[in-house]
Formats: sequence, structure tokens, C-alpha cells
Amino acid sequence: MAKANLFYAQSGGVTSVINASACGVIETARQHRDKIGKVYAGLNGIVGALRENLIDTNKESASAIAALRSTPAGAFGSCRYKLKSYEENQREYERLMEVFKAHNIRYFLYNGGGDSQDTANKVSRLSLDMGFPITCIGIPKTVDNDLPITDNCPGFGSVAKYVAVSIREAGLDVASMCESSTKIFVMEVMGRHAGWIAGAAGLASEQEGDAPHIILFPEIAFNKEKFLKKVNACVKKFGYCAIVVSEGAKYKDGRFLADAGGADAFGHVQLGGVAPFVANMVKDELGYKYHWAVADYLQRSARHIASATDVEQAYAVGKSAVEFALQGKNAVMPIIVRGTGKKYSWKVGEARLSDVANVEKMMPRSYISRDGFHITDKAREYFQPLIAGEDYPEFKNGLPQYARLKRILEKKKLKKWE
Repeated sequence: MAKANLFYAQSGGVTSVINASACGVIETARQHRDKIGKVYAGLNGIVGALRENLIDTNKESASAIAALRSTPAGAFGSCRYKLKSYEENQREYERLMEVFKAHNIRYFLYNGGGDSQDTANKVSRLSLDMGFPITCIGIPKTVDNDLPITDNCPGFGSVAKYVAVSIREAGLDVASMCESSTKIFVMEVMGRHAGWIAGAAGLASEQEGDAPHIILFPEIAFNKEKFLKKVNACVKKFGYCAIVVSEGAKYKDGRFLADAGGADAFGHVQLGGVAPFVANMVKDELGYKYHWAVADYLQRSARHIASATDVEQAYAVGKSAVEFALQGKNAVMPIIVRGTGKKYSWKVGEARLSDVANVEKMMPRSYISRDGFHITDKAREYFQPLIAGEDYPEFKNGLPQYARLKRILEKKKLKKWE
């Protein structure tokens, strides 16, 4: 009897360490060739499964797979594609089962956020109903850090490190020029509903007067009068004001400050432009000269300054996902469990996909200062170890060297998916 094959896919917005999870999956699977045949990777996520575009990772060298650990973005391609419910689109699930059967795929590992864990959970349940049981394991990934149960999400520690470093360096720049030039700097970071990334930027402020002076969280309703009063006070006291604003900052009535009017593939409101919005508000009301920046993809792809903790955890959850599958566990996700001692420690635990899917974890109010504009010491204790340590990629000619894969597709056996 042929050995069961494994299918791995990356989903949603990528991170600087999602490929470290892929590395953990593939290297661990290769250590169990007696139980796992081929390891396929979906070309562009779950879409690769629907289109039967299966990358045969067995054709990649050991050195290329090892290089994934220090390579940002999605090496196999990701996608923003959410499977509808079985009732809404039965044909999609039937197609997945057809592809999995045709290629003897019995293990499905899905690397993504809440929507992705929902997909893995659905496939797990429906594969039983369809008579071709698939072992489904979710692998956590999201820069937003908003998955429940797990202490933190792989991908977050590195983006947290990037924004903290960026606002510190930009703050020094503005401070050096504020006497005769720019007095306001606004940096926009990711975070639709949860302010974890914006909060992590607060680590850069170690003494009074350090940037950032103000942080705008999605969890705290924006009050224009209170905000402008705080900005003015900072300029009077420090000579300038550095602001970090989450893309999901909103008014009391729930309206986003930067609602772009559209929606993405998951039906989420399209956001963008909150930094210039806030900067212009300050200019119009207070008259201060400003500069603004949007960290955008730079924050989630900055592998050159990744957190060593984040890289280790990303690899570990990929490794554990394979081990869970081989142990017969199903519809679960490896999670990060923080130790209780004074010195930071962590281990891998597990959570049921049904408890993770489509649940967002917000910043606790106890992590946000009383005035709503900064983080507390409790937040610092949580964030600090997640950005700790450096794990630099190899550099050549002044540039980081990243994995280049062959991405050879398996021969198709089914009709084209329309």
C-alpha cells in the first residue's frame, strides 16, 4: 500500500517567518519517510489544491528547504480565498476531496490565521462525511497576533520588533530637526481590530520623551479633542510628537478613521490612509508641519531584523504540526504556551480548531495606559521577550540571501478546475 502524502499550504497575508514554519513541516516530514510519502505544497494556498497545482517539495534540495527558515514572504505562494460553507458551495469541497484522493493525500496542514483555521476545521469534518478521512492540522500564523488560546502568534514577534525599531529611529530623526522643521511624525501600522502591533511599538519608549509619545489603538475609541490636546502638550514639552496609529483606529460609533470604502476577499472593510488622515488633522487644527509613513508590507516582510524568538517558534509549530498528525491528532493547532517563571520560557501546546476558528483576541485593557494613549508595564512584560534576539539571514554583496525554489508541479490527474 502506498504511503500517505501530505499537503501543506500558506494562507492570507504572509509574514517574515511563515517559511520557517514551512521549513519545520518539510524537514520533519522528511525524517518520517517511512510514514509520509510526498510532501506537496499548494501553489498559492488552498487555490493550489482546487486547481491541482501541487508543488512536489521532494524535488527541492535539503539546502533549499533549510534556507526557507531565513526567507520572508510565502515561498509557495499564498492567497486570500475563504472556502464558503458546504451548503453554499458543495462543489469546492468535492473538488478538494477529488484532488486529495487522486494524489493519496491524507494529511492537510494549513498555515494561516483565523479564517484558515476555520477552513482546516471544515475540511476535517467534511472529509469524514465524504468517506475519505483527512487529518487536518492548523499552523498558526498572523502578524496581527489575534488568534485566541495561543500566547502569541508566529509572525507577530518580528513585526513587533520592526515597528519598535522603526519608530525609535524615526523619532531620533524628527527630534534632531524639530526646532526648525517637522514637529509631527505619524507611522501607520497593521491591526484591523486588535492593537497588538501598535502596542509593541511602545517598547521603543523607555524614558520620558522617547518616541512614540502617542499610540492610537483600535480598542480605544478615537476622541479628536483629547488627541489634539495630547499632541499639543507633547510638542510643547518635547519639541515634537511621534505617533503610532493602528490602521483599525475607529470612532466611538465603530467607523474606521480610514475606511477606504471597499472590501477584501474575506469581506473585511478595506483600510488604508489613516496616517495621512491623522497628520492632516493635526496640521489643520494645530498648524504643525508633519511627515507620515505607512509601514505596510515592509513591517511583515522584514526578515533582516526578525526576532530570534519568533523564528524559533515559527519553526517549532511547523515541526509539531507534522508530529501531531503522525500521532493521530486531528482538527487541532499547535500553540505557544508561556511559562510562569520570571525568566521567559515557552513550550508547544495544542488547541482545537473549533475553539480557534473565527475568534479574534484583542489587547487587554490592562495593557493600555489609563489615558488610552500608551502601553502599561504589564504590556511591556508581555511584549519584550517576543522581540528578543537576532536571527540574521546570510548576506552577500550587501544583500540578504533568500531561498530560491524550483517549485516543480506534480503531474495533474484530473480535469481543469473552473
